[in-house]
Amino acid sequence: MKTKSILTCITLLSVMCFLIVGFNEPIQKKWVAPSSADKIVNPLKNDKEASTSGKKLFNALCSVCHGIKGKGDGIGGTGLTPKPTDLTNSEFQSQTDGAIFWKIAVGRSPMAGYRTSIPEKKRWEIINYIRTLKK
Repeated sequence: MKTKSILTCITLLSVMCFLIVGFNEPIQKKWVAPSSADKIVNPLKNDKEASTSGKKLFNALCSVCHGIKGKGDGIGGTGLTPKPTDLTNSEFQSQTDGAIFWKIAVGRSPMAGYRTSIPEKKRWEIINYIRTLKK
């Protein structure tokens, strides 16, 4: 009888562990840029040519994870945790250009930082295009 109780406890513990570990994705804190990033000014703000160039760059560099329409549904992001951000949602769009610029430069796993691989002007162009993706 004692062996049966022990087996029952082990079974219940195993099921509980599976439920806790198996169904919960790791929780990641909200990604907030430092307040100093809000002071970074977009030198290309409202530049239509920059937005056009930014679209080409976005499609080549960002859409694989963020999706062609920026909804976070790109094929490269399907296995990522956390999932790529939906760049069209109001929470994302409410950030300053400086905050977005900082995030692109610094990155946060699983997104790489692009400070050295995408020149500043090109990052601003991408931001100008991202601003056109509002819902």
